[in-house]
Amino acid sequence: MNTGYCRCCLLPLLILGILGTARVPLVAADTKLKTTQLMEAGQPVRIVCFGDSITGVYYHTGGRRAWCDLLGVALNRIYPKGPIEMINAGISGNNTAAALKRMEADVLSHNPQLVVVMFCMNDVAGLRPEVFQGNLTEIVRRARDRGAEVVLMTPNSIYPDDPRRPPSRVVQYVEIVRQVGRELGVPVADCFRAYEEIRDFDRRAWVHLMSDTLHPNLRGHKLFAEEVAWTISGRRVSLEDLPLLEPGLPRTLSRLQGQRPLNVIAMKPYDSLITSALLRIAPGIQVQVTPWDAEQKSLASIEEKAKEIGWWRFRNGNEAEAPDLVVVAVPTGAMAASEEQFYRSYTWILNWSLSFGKPGWDCIAVLPSVTTPELTPAQRIAEQRALDVIQGQDIPWLGRGIGDARPAAELLASWLELLLKKRAQ
Repeated sequence: MNTGYCRCCLLPLLILGILGTARVPLVAADTKLKTTQLMEAGQPVRIVCFGDSITGVYYHTGGRRAWCDLLGVALNRIYPKGPIEMINAGISGNNTAAALKRMEADVLSHNPQLVVVMFCMNDVAGLRPEVFQGNLTEIVRRARDRGAEVVLMTPNSIYPDDPRRPPSRVVQYVEIVRQVGRELGVPVADCFRAYEEIRDFDRRAWVHLMSDTLHPNLRGHKLFAEEVAWTISGRRVSLEDLPLLEPGLPRTLSRLQGQRPLNVIAMKPYDSLITSALLRIAPGIQVQVTPWDAEQKSLASIEEKAKEIGWWRFRNGNEAEAPDLVVVAVPTGAMAASEEQFYRSYTWILNWSLSFGKPGWDCIAVLPSVTTPELTPAQRIAEQRALDVIQGQDIPWLGRGIGDARPAAELLASWLELLLKKRAQ
């Protein structure tokens, strides 16, 4: 049995290893942060990550981890002596104008030693360049006036699909971030440059960093954290071996521990298998299952159905009807016109299946080999492509190990026991 959460592909990290040696910081190395000195000495440090939905914890990384959390992991590896507290102050839809209005409550009230700031994408869509520059400058000024240091970030690069954010305008605003850093002597983690270097070197590797047109997935958030950690410390650290998310199914676990009913949406055939698997873990638990028929459907039609039944449906007064668990099991026959389109469409199937923000429901993915042990070579390629997507979204997944001949029901039940039973006791 193969199980996991996110074992991100090594290619982006190898590319960063090759290209990273040629990059230089945008601010001279002698501008060493006092925060860095505190971490080196093992003193407590509080860092606030201030941004929009690319910073906040939404559906792009399984709903529970973003670059702020991963930056904490990276810095703890570099500076293991003292406690480092990370506070995520990212809000979906924010630009720098909205950020200034909430800066006191969401950032400065925490009395941070360091504020890491990434705004750009919503400013591109709604504010004039000179307004963005003025607002960003004011954010730096307010943080410094309260004794906090600042690191600026450029955002990820994006697909040219959004008419509100044309590539040329994004580049213009990215340059404004760099300019503010130079003028104010603020270190800049140039994540945009890192993303673009990967895209120039290997577009497929860049695609595998993205959750949608605008937002990165877990791989992309790892890249953010690695770049910011390098800017803060001057040292490279890899997050390829990021620890697994624990617990993997917090909502399901909580319902089981409280002996409360579970509401499940499950692709066939798991609509008929999930109840017995959960009853094996928690006998007597009530399970209500809504079947999701993806058999004999195109990937595009499955994506449309995911949107119809996914998180968007539960945002406007329907929260009480939301599921506790969603089981995604896309058949190997669901194809797309190209590998890139497959990746993007499959990603959106997962995106709609995940909850928006936290706390929310759980989502798991089951690979086709669980129900079809003997896959054709073409089907195995499709399964590996699906796994690439799943790993990028940071959710638990179940596959069939080589030589494992157990029935699908047994594989599912054993895997869920592994995820839940030990933690429920």
